[in-house]
Amino acid sequence: MNAPLSRRHVIRSATLGAGGLVLTGCATTAVRTAGAPTCLPKVDVSADRVIRTVAGLRPYRPAGFRVAREALGDTALVHNYGHGGAGITLSWGTSKLATALGLPGHQGPVAVIGAGVMALTTARLVQEAGFPVTLYAADLPPHTTSNIAGGQVHAYGHFDRDAVTPAWQAQLDTAYEYSVRRFQIMVGDDYGIRWLPTYAGGASRAGPHMPGFRLLERGAHPFAQDRVARYETMYVETGRFLRTLSRDIEIAGGRFVVRRFNAASEVAALPERLVFNCTGLGAGALFGDATLYPIRGQLAILVPQPEVRYAYNGPAGYMFPRADGILLGGTFEKHVADATPQPDDIAGIIASMRGLFDGFRCG
Repeated sequence: MNAPLSRRHVIRSATLGAGGLVLTGCATTAVRTAGAPTCLPKVDVSADRVIRTVAGLRPYRPAGFRVAREALGDTALVHNYGHGGAGITLSWGTSKLATALGLPGHQGPVAVIGAGVMALTTARLVQEAGFPVTLYAADLPPHTTSNIAGGQVHAYGHFDRDAVTPAWQAQLDTAYEYSVRRFQIMVGDDYGIRWLPTYAGGASRAGPHMPGFRLLERGAHPFAQDRVARYETMYVETGRFLRTLSRDIEIAGGRFVVRRFNAASEVAALPERLVFNCTGLGAGALFGDATLYPIRGQLAILVPQPEVRYAYNGPAGYMFPRADGILLGGTFEKHVADATPQPDDIAGIIASMRGLFDGFRCG
């Protein structure tokens, strides 16, 4: 039996409710018993194989991400923040929405506040539209929250279904579509993006952008579960991706300025007349968004195993293999602002995932 994680954790599962993976509203997928290997390379999970532990804070808004334009004195301010656990996934898409709000009719240089994935993708789209850009941020990669993200290109844990509007849902659909297409044309070692088969314990229906989705009965997969889903999706090695994107911005003439803002008036005093706010959790204090709060996620990273070329998510947690290590995670701790890994929680993640892989049935 898999060891349970701490009671305050919500383990990532393919049967998530509001704000999780969209796996409802589609016709039930036919169950198949062939087409996938019954044996897979086993992840060697043990405490002595952990090379680092990290904790990140997801910037969560029940009403979903905020992409909106407002006036800040004579400065045009465009917000692009509040993506919860879907920052990597939606980065290109909401940045596209934001630039479409800010750039038409603008002349002159542009400012972006932040240096995480949302700021970097926004800056690149600004450059592609022909504008010079300066990024102002207190922390630069690799010291951003985005560097800690697992990097699965699937929207997860980023809104409360009862709190969103039809207009916002339309924004989400547009953003999701653009992001997926953008990541697809960037696949390769330079940006650290690749496709992987993914096994989801407990899933029963296909959602958007899950090519090859099928249900596997016992005997067609090695997991100690009666049924799992298998589909293909992309994964981003976030450190490499952010590093390469920062390089692209600098090659195109962009500047990074280390600066911390303590009040909106300081933003209004910038020389640029168009500013994109990509500050994530920082937007709460800087621009008075009281609906924004942190959700902590903790990770244990194991020694890389190049032979592991699949991912898993389900009741036991999740496993994403990357060149920089095998990520084990699954915590979703609301209103926790301490970005420090907790030894007991990390031990729970390791025990849960060890139980999963100890239960492999091959043959």
